[in-house]
Amino acid sequence: MATTSFTAPKLSSPTLQSLYRNFHVSVPLPKSLSSFSRRFSPSFPRFHQQYHRLQRRRLFSVRAESENGSEPPRHYDFDLFTIGAGSGGVRASRFAANFGASVAVCELPFSTISSETTGGVGGTCVLRGCVPKKLMVYASKYSHEFDESHGFGWKYETEPKHDWSTLIANKNAELQRLTGIYKNILNNAGVALIEGRGKIVDPHTVDVDGKLYTARHILISVGGRPFIPEIPGSEYAIDSDAALDLPSKPEKVAIVGGGYIALEFAGIFNGLTSEVHVFIRQKKVLRGFDEEVRDFVGEQMALRGIEFHTEETPQAIVKAADGSLSLKTNRGTVDGFSHVMFATGRRPNTKNLGLESVGVKMNKNGAIEVDEYSRTSVPSIWAVGDVTDRINLTPVALMEGGALAKTLFQNEPTKPDYRAVPSAVFSQPPIGQVGLTEEQAIKEYGDIDVYTANFRPLKATLSGLPDRAFMKLIVCAKTNKVLGLHMCGEDSAEIVQVEASLKLVITYSMRFSIKFCSWFSDVYGSLQGFAVAVKAGLTKADFDATVGVHPTSAEEFVTMRTPTRKIRQSPESEGKTDVEAKSAAGV
Repeated sequence: MATTSFTAPKLSSPTLQSLYRNFHVSVPLPKSLSSFSRRFSPSFPRFHQQYHRLQRRRLFSVRAESENGSEPPRHYDFDLFTIGAGSGGVRASRFAANFGASVAVCELPFSTISSETTGGVGGTCVLRGCVPKKLMVYASKYSHEFDESHGFGWKYETEPKHDWSTLIANKNAELQRLTGIYKNILNNAGVALIEGRGKIVDPHTVDVDGKLYTARHILISVGGRPFIPEIPGSEYAIDSDAALDLPSKPEKVAIVGGGYIALEFAGIFNGLTSEVHVFIRQKKVLRGFDEEVRDFVGEQMALRGIEFHTEETPQAIVKAADGSLSLKTNRGTVDGFSHVMFATGRRPNTKNLGLESVGVKMNKNGAIEVDEYSRTSVPSIWAVGDVTDRINLTPVALMEGGALAKTLFQNEPTKPDYRAVPSAVFSQPPIGQVGLTEEQAIKEYGDIDVYTANFRPLKATLSGLPDRAFMKLIVCAKTNKVLGLHMCGEDSAEIVQVEASLKLVITYSMRFSIKFCSWFSDVYGSLQGFAVAVKAGLTKADFDATVGVHPTSAEEFVTMRTPTRKIRQSPESEGKTDVEAKSAAGV
């Protein structure tokens, strides 16, 4: 991480402070109000809004120029110039503009597949990540629901058929709508949108396709791109971008990788009736997740017909005369694939940005090194989102972008808070989690209590399908605080999110609200709620005090009373009862 020191922007001049406090018009106005009004709409309300926005921006410009009295004032085209209009870049730019800064964003032309020359306003999440992937997940789940329906008395004269072209056309139409919405968001905030590829020329200058723009601050938020390792035949492979926009459905697909992207696409293609093979180098999927969750999701996906090839490393892809593909690994060759997809990770999209020439430090993977305020090794250049390779999640990029805008333009230095960040894997069945895994909790706290539930959901009792759900709470034995919460099963991402927002209410002892929030959590709940609970330091007793809703899966989180196992590693805990151990800890 970069260790550059940070000084918050401030009003250092007494004269400026006095002007800021006592005068509504704090900076020189245009030569005449008539010339100002001709620049904007003749409509008075809009004129009035833009008039005061310009005042705020000019005031900020004067304040910023007075930050360092040893430097002569310098005029810039913008207070902030953002390269990349993804989640973090749009959030930072919009907030900065609302705080009174003059802001511009540059982004490549729209395309469903990213390249050196294409991108689009909205970035990875909106155009080739979270949103289109979730739409594909929705499409793929119907086949399982058709199977479930038979046990509930539904019969079909013919088997339902899926039309791939309809799905892709509707998905792409939605992406066009969303990128339009993001453009409107920027426009309504007064952010200038410049189409083209941005490259940093010096610490305050960006070149966009030959035109130079200067800015007091430059923000890099270009995200990452899929990575395909170089092996013989890798030109025949596709990545996640292409997998979301194929002209036809894969008949038989090999997916290389065991992370969340691999599992999500395995579920998508399996649900859309493709034959799916997943090749992973390790023994289990989802490295870094809780071990029991890893085991459970692998078993459940295998029961749905996905074939896992463990401890296999791809060595080559061979294309046959009939166009089919063979994947050669260290353990043999599997033939007959229509597609081979690599989901082996993403890399920061930092090539050809001019970073090396201006002294921005990057790690060996190309990620930009930043300090706790998202500042790079160059004081005027900042970076947020996946390009920094901190926690590569859209909500985290949004948090980082908002924090940056406050730091630069609100005189409010703000660090992103990475404690208890929740996450979800939209595999089938899906996963929701927040806090520590059991392995992490043992390493950090030593003595923990683990509560688990592995059960057949009510719906499966009539569907006749082998679906199950798994839930897990990890509790500090000394303080009784909930350290981690994990679920794999239908609606897990939804359940984990709201259950915690409800727990924030418990923190303030609003006991009547406990019942309401328990109801809400399972109606249309989400992982966010339990995330709030874990982050707020809620205890197992708080969970136990919550009234559940019956019959739901979510109630299991507030009805698990007996630990599945107790782990004790600290010497002082040995030979003590739970009551004695907790009493010694002051609980």
